[in-house]
Amino acid sequence: MIAPFLTAYLVVFAYPVYKMFALSFTDAPLIGVGQWVGFGNYVKLFGQKLFYTSVWNTGYFVLLTVIPNTLIGLGLALMVVRLKGWLQSLILVLFFIPYILPVSVVTQIWQWVLDQQFGIAQYIIEFFTGKRISVFRDPGWAMPMVALVTVWWTNGFNLLLFIAGLRNIPQDYYEAAMLDGATRLQCFRRITWPLIWPVTALVLTLQLILQLKIFDQVYLMTEGGPFNSTYV
Repeated sequence: MIAPFLTAYLVVFAYPVYKMFALSFTDAPLIGVGQWVGFGNYVKLFGQKLFYTSVWNTGYFVLLTVIPNTLIGLGLALMVVRLKGWLQSLILVLFFIPYILPVSVVTQIWQWVLDQQFGIAQYIIEFFTGKRISVFRDPGWAMPMVALVTVWWTNGFNLLLFIAGLRNIPQDYYEAAMLDGATRLQCFRRITWPLIWPVTALVLTLQLILQLKIFDQVYLMTEGGPFNSTYV
């Protein structure tokens, strides 16, 4: 009974993982079979300072995106779920549209929005800093801006997951709590949060997996710069 699944798993997942691991001990090019080099690749990797820089930058990016993206998705879902009918559907569509856009389009939009000369977001930056900033050329701004773009781009999917989770909570729980005099905050702490936690754990896990694979946004917006501050 499990043979079809087991066969597909071994062929599609297990074998590629084994092959990738085996190739790391060779000097194989992109095409063809390489020679056995043992731990030579790992020695070279761990001996490069840029490797540790990339690990640090990736961890920094994960901190900037995973938890904020999850909390923002939950907060938006708590507001959107209160809407009814076509208005709720319209808001969901507007939030989900960025998620279906290819990364090239997303980066083009935000490069325009954040452009130092004519970007509309520069008015906000100038209001708080007193000057316009080329955010993708400033080491202190580059990674937070990449994270901002990523959160804007991917949050629609989180919103849908949270909406689905909130809709599965029986309204009887809230009605009973209200009759007992519970406040909205108490309802959230005692009902919503415990029952929405499985969905929250799912969103956190998916976000962690996706954000650890960061590459496209960085390559298209900063190419790892400035001064390797976004090198991942």
